[in-house]
Amino acid sequence: MSQVLAYDGGNRVDQARADGVLRFILRGSWTIAQGVVSGESIMVDAVSSDRPQRIYVDGDAVSEWDSALVVFLTDLSERCRTLDLPLDLSGLPDGVQRLVALALAVPERTDAAHEDKVPGFVESIGLQVLAAYRGSGAMLEFIGEVLIALARTVTGRTRFRTSEILTVFQQVGPDALMIVTLISFLVGTILGFVGLVQLEAFGADIYVANLVAIAMIREMGGMMTGIIMAGRTGAAFAAQLGTMQVNEEIAAFRTVGISPVEFLVLPRILALIVAVPLLTIYANVVGMVGGSVVSGALSEVTLPQYFAQTSDAATLTDWAGGLFKATVYGIIIAVAGCMRGMQSSKSAASVGDAATSAVVLSITLIILAEAVLTVVYQVLGI
Repeated sequence: MSQVLAYDGGNRVDQARADGVLRFILRGSWTIAQGVVSGESIMVDAVSSDRPQRIYVDGDAVSEWDSALVVFLTDLSERCRTLDLPLDLSGLPDGVQRLVALALAVPERTDAAHEDKVPGFVESIGLQVLAAYRGSGAMLEFIGEVLIALARTVTGRTRFRTSEILTVFQQVGPDALMIVTLISFLVGTILGFVGLVQLEAFGADIYVANLVAIAMIREMGGMMTGIIMAGRTGAAFAAQLGTMQVNEEIAAFRTVGISPVEFLVLPRILALIVAVPLLTIYANVVGMVGGSVVSGALSEVTLPQYFAQTSDAATLTDWAGGLFKATVYGIIIAVAGCMRGMQSSKSAASVGDAATSAVVLSITLIILAEAVLTVVYQVLGI
């Protein structure tokens, strides 16, 4: 007995029964252009009246096929498995059999629909905390490697080029002077203007020099320089090392027995440890000049009076405290940028992610270090 079960465009399915075997005879063109027949619906129609003992699929009459045939047979296989019916696909071309076996080898993920769910506010905070907790181990490991490399440097056993330190110093020091000048001058003028507006009410215009000098030397000069360097240099370090990860250059260093931390990371850290305090001194001076411009333009305080008051207000302790903060900021920027670059995966998108993460981490740690050191200074009376 033969019966046509389905005909859709070029896809035709006939059935024949004999000795408990239900035989599906596939004819014509089984392509996407001809439409896709549902294997599940075919099974429902075929076994609704009489349950067979076995299913056999005959594909000798198929003229051409593509993924439409694979989809049909996959549906058919799933339905047969649900009904606990043996399915024989030996009558199909070898390529079709392999594709169907491959499609059935990896079951559909039942939780795939939940992957696009946008986490709520509390859930997102929890996920970020867990990510930070998991990343803390890698951070401590990297810091340990850096400390070991620094110890080997003291004993003269590290391997890196001295010229590399000078090259990095040129990039992070003199090349950054223009942006540091602009930002520091503007910060100084803002502090001078705000201080002058408030102090004029008490007839204490001269003390705007004290305000600008102490604020720049102790707090703003180092912090603003650190933030500038985090966005400019920290991101550059992460991008450079991340690109080297993509190009397998860091793996090549390890292959020849050279530590990437000693050869690539250490010169960058040493350069920033020197460059950031020097830039901070320069930023402090430029900021005080900015304050003097505002004071001279909006008050009766002369420039000699302003700079004499500044000299009396700023002590060596203030300078030392501010430069220590700047050194800490330099270490934070170098370690965060290099760490994110070294942790970058081997794709172009991950390089950009590493640079972004380095900037965010650097600025966050700079603000945290600023707050902690300010409290410590206050407790110690510095």
